[in-house]
Amino acid sequence: MKYLTRFSILCIFLSIFSCKKENIKITAKDYHDAVDHLTGVMIHDIFSPPVASRIYAYPNIAAYQVLNSENGAYKSLSNQLNELKKVSNLPETQKVDKNLAAIIAYIDVAKELVFSKEKITIFRDSLYENWKSANKQQFENAKTYGTAVSSHILDWMGKDRYKETRTMPEFNVYSEDPARWQPTPPAYMKGIEPNWSKIRPFVLDSASQFKPIPPPKFSLEKGTAFYKELMDLFNLTNQIKSKGNDSEEIAIAQFWDCNPYVAVNKGHFMFASKKITPGAHWIGICKIATQKSDADFSKTVFAYTKTSIAIADAFISCWDEKYRSNLIRPETLINKYIDDSWTPLLQTPPFPEYTSGHSVVSGAASEILTTIFGDDFAFDDTTEIPFGLPTRSFTSFRNAAKEAAISRIYGGIHYNSAVENGLTQGIDIGNFVIKNLDF
Repeated sequence: MKYLTRFSILCIFLSIFSCKKENIKITAKDYHDAVDHLTGVMIHDIFSPPVASRIYAYPNIAAYQVLNSENGAYKSLSNQLNELKKVSNLPETQKVDKNLAAIIAYIDVAKELVFSKEKITIFRDSLYENWKSANKQQFENAKTYGTAVSSHILDWMGKDRYKETRTMPEFNVYSEDPARWQPTPPAYMKGIEPNWSKIRPFVLDSASQFKPIPPPKFSLEKGTAFYKELMDLFNLTNQIKSKGNDSEEIAIAQFWDCNPYVAVNKGHFMFASKKITPGAHWIGICKIATQKSDADFSKTVFAYTKTSIAIADAFISCWDEKYRSNLIRPETLINKYIDDSWTPLLQTPPFPEYTSGHSVVSGAASEILTTIFGDDFAFDDTTEIPFGLPTRSFTSFRNAAKEAAISRIYGGIHYNSAVENGLTQGIDIGNFVIKNLDF
């Protein structure tokens, strides 16, 4: 009888133990998966580069704030980012898995920023089902906390004037000014996001805070600085073409193309070849750096957040200058005045030339990543493999930024001043973010 009682107690103990739910374990990989899924949806929806930068920034900020609003590894961004106040009435945190809550907040905000909301919803619901099955209470606690923060971020996001820019006048392309930007082939699209400078910056005091020096004065007179830059680009691209498709310059231009608006002609049909944006490329580099350095969950979210904030402000600053200087693209001038059969190596994007968006964004992102991972952080950039392009290797983020910038000259879509001054503009923005955000 004594042995039976002991056996019964053991069975009861094993039964209770076997019914106990395992904790949900959230790692940096889970966060990478969420970011990658959002990138895939953005490629599908074909967002412009500036809009894509906004889509990356807000979900990352939501996740970061979940981790750091109270007693986190890093400092809260409340009262640091423009108009972001501290969230009030947060649920008790004692039983909250902050990593899980951070991903929930990320997805919650991301869903409100894309056209294909159902793609985010399906992804979310699949995760929710798994998390509920694993540990319902842990999931519910995290969801309550995560959505409290995401609601606060969504409210703040809704006041950044994005909605207002959707109804502002389109860009007027008609002008007798020969220096003014004109739509370029093959799609001849109108200039995208002419009102992007009206968007509230994240850290910058204003869109024009880092206004670059003006480009060389427009002139088609031989001997002028502008004419020299035009002819330098014309001659360089012809030299590159003469080397054949295997030239290093063409490889560099194609690797950093990142143009979601590439129009492809097939007979009587024209369609878009879907690619990532320049901001998405640097988000991909951020992923590579966090994985190579074996960053934990908190540092991974921190790196994505700091990088995406700098990229978003870089686009606001760059677009402010683009539609102020409103400079004509090389393709238009070369076809009209020099060689009507000339084509750039890359398809010219649909917005004014100065400054180079790739240069500004790359300068800003590279400074942020350098402060996080170091100036001598070598890495293999595999970001473009899904688009049929091979890996390129870099000895530092700054070297990658310099290559991204000069790729626009190789591609035949920017003058030298747009690249050099754009890179300086981006570096200044990156350093401003570093100086003015206390993480």
